[in-house]
Amino acid sequence: MALKRFSVLDLLGLNLKEHDSLDLRSICGRRGLTREITIPDLNRPGLALSGFYDSFAYQRVQLFGRGEVAFLGKLASEGKLETVQEMLSYQLPCCIFTHNLEPPKEFLDIAEETGCAILQTGLDSSEFSSRLLRILSNIFAPKISIHGVLVEVYGLGILILGDSGVGKSETALELIERGHRLVADDVVEISCVNGNILIGKGANKIIGHHMEIRGLGIINITQLYGVGSIREQKEVQLVANLEEWDANKVYDRLGTEQMTVDILGVQVPKIEIPVKPGRNVPIILETAAMNERLKSMGYFSAKEFNQNVLKWIESDAARAPYYGDDDSY
Repeated sequence: MALKRFSVLDLLGLNLKEHDSLDLRSICGRRGLTREITIPDLNRPGLALSGFYDSFAYQRVQLFGRGEVAFLGKLASEGKLETVQEMLSYQLPCCIFTHNLEPPKEFLDIAEETGCAILQTGLDSSEFSSRLLRILSNIFAPKISIHGVLVEVYGLGILILGDSGVGKSETALELIERGHRLVADDVVEISCVNGNILIGKGANKIIGHHMEIRGLGIINITQLYGVGSIREQKEVQLVANLEEWDANKVYDRLGTEQMTVDILGVQVPKIEIPVKPGRNVPIILETAAMNERLKSMGYFSAKEFNQNVLKWIESDAARAPYYGDDDSY
């Protein structure tokens, strides 16, 4: 998979707020802002500053905390800046100083000369590391766009798929009317985070919470139903495929066999819902959401029903009608 093109300038330009804010600013080496970040990870360059460069992870963002800055001050006071010169000669993405720490002037001069961007943040090293790793993980996560509708029903993210005109948007609209929330309509962008979690959101933030209803046109869900009817993103936990009723197809009537669909290498539970006049698809999806939550809690209704039937067949009460009380024939 091709690496995402993401520069230091893109990192500075991220519009992040509250617990996601990185509080970053550039203090030196503006020529290096165009350098790309290609690996979603960090490196503490203590060993490199001491002159040990075996397996130096120079492709990563370099993080300087209190220990590294204290060592830099010692090197600057002693005039031993050869290791700093050698470290900054690598094509580093950037160097970030936490705690609002100020690097020595000698370090800044070398960084300006080599074109390495120097950034600063008021966050402490551990908090900044956790935030940046989480953000980079999301940015570099594998992504795919799927034609469908993503809704949250009873806390469960349901991706509604189906052919054009089968009623995906109308189903989602009825669910919103019943108090559930819309995440995205028409085009859903899905990212695989941490290797096994699928996060879905609208491919376009501007039109993400608008919906196209045939015969009615484009409607704004936020304006019609309020901000409580939408979500920015949601984990995809169930796929519901709507299809026209086929009289020749055998549909699952017990639910003992769990179907799944592969999305970015993650197996997601899947249900197939045949659509025809008289079927209330929104209520079926509500029931499916509650049933899926019960499964996650260890309760599988279909399997329990199957086990109860087997126990009844094996019981004396079930054998009596067949064998009777009189065995003398």
